[in-house]
Amino acid sequence: MTENIAGLFAAATAADPTRPLLTWYDDASGDRTELSGATLANWVAKTANLLVDAAGVAPADPVGVLLPPHWQTAAVLLGCWSTGAAVSGARPDGSAPGPVDALFAAVDRLGESATWPAGEQYALALAPLAAPARDLPPGWADYVTEVRGHGDHFTPYPAAGPQDPVLVDLATRRATELGIGAGDRVLVDAARHPDPVDWLLAPLAAGASTVLCGNLDPARLDDRAAAEKVTVRLT
Repeated sequence: MTENIAGLFAAATAADPTRPLLTWYDDASGDRTELSGATLANWVAKTANLLVDAAGVAPADPVGVLLPPHWQTAAVLLGCWSTGAAVSGARPDGSAPGPVDALFAAVDRLGESATWPAGEQYALALAPLAAPARDLPPGWADYVTEVRGHGDHFTPYPAAGPQDPVLVDLATRRATELGIGAGDRVLVDAARHPDPVDWLLAPLAAGASTVLCGNLDPARLDDRAAAEKVTVRLT
């Protein structure tokens, strides 16, 4: 078993990069976005190149992520871990862990950045069709706009990042606890499983694919599970 998150991602996409790996639904906006392994890998590579080339991130450097479960969050997190960065989120009391080299934040959480001294700041609208954020305050760049200008390929650092061994072990154990196996199609209620270990890393560790649902409408659950050929529900 690899101790490298980038290795988990590569293994999950190796057999068939064209198969759906992460499908996102937002029942509030009506958004549905489906990413194959190859498409998500492209976003991950661009994000890693953004971090290295624009933010100067090196292995073990701190990066802040203030984002909810979302397909773009998957790209950001996997991009960070590909560079060997140490990812931090807000603590339970709302405080920040300290200065970070780069900060990714949803537009409704930009106000929290005052306690997150950051070298570079990227805002995410998390809008349908990957629409960019508008009217950002000074000091913020739009993630979608910036990331598209970076390279489509990135070779992850061979050494595991500082968080990788612990997260890989936790993801493997959570996959077993949640009943996720190889080839499963896992429907996840984002509100009930906001931890990326559950909605992102555990399925990757098991070789499964994910149907991630934000603002899940229970009335749509059965039809969606049938349409997406869901085999495991985390609701």
